[in-house]
Amino acid sequence: MKALIQRVSEASVTVDGAVIGTSGPGLLILVCGMPEDTPETVAALATKISKLRIFRDEGGRMNRSVRDTGGSALVVSQFTLAADTSRGNRPGFSGAAAPEQGEALYLAFAEALRATGVAVETGQFGADMKVALVNDGPVTIWMEG
Repeated sequence: MKALIQRVSEASVTVDGAVIGTSGPGLLILVCGMPEDTPETVAALATKISKLRIFRDEGGRMNRSVRDTGGSALVVSQFTLAADTSRGNRPGFSGAAAPEQGEALYLAFAEALRATGVAVETGQFGADMKVALVNDGPVTIWMEG
């Protein structure tokens, strides 16, 4: 699974003009399931992200996790994280999990993150989503699991 994690003051996802998920302060997590992902690798990535110390402590250092701060997470599926740009000008996405597997992995990731104690809201798999965020820092981290 590929994930792009952003520390946010606030984030939201809108589908057909309606806000369907929000977060903040906390994390916006864009995720892409890969064909080789398993329930174990998905859960391990969710646990690692829940413990990622990217929030400021009393001294202003990045030393606290989203769980430590009581923050929330907005998890949005984004198959374009699997883009292959090695040839030509049009990215290829054949490296991403097939839609059925991708949706199952995405939902499993959101549930695994919830299981760590983080409040989680989600986007809508396969929908044309409008994502708005205020990146805090900015802090943006790429992870694979």
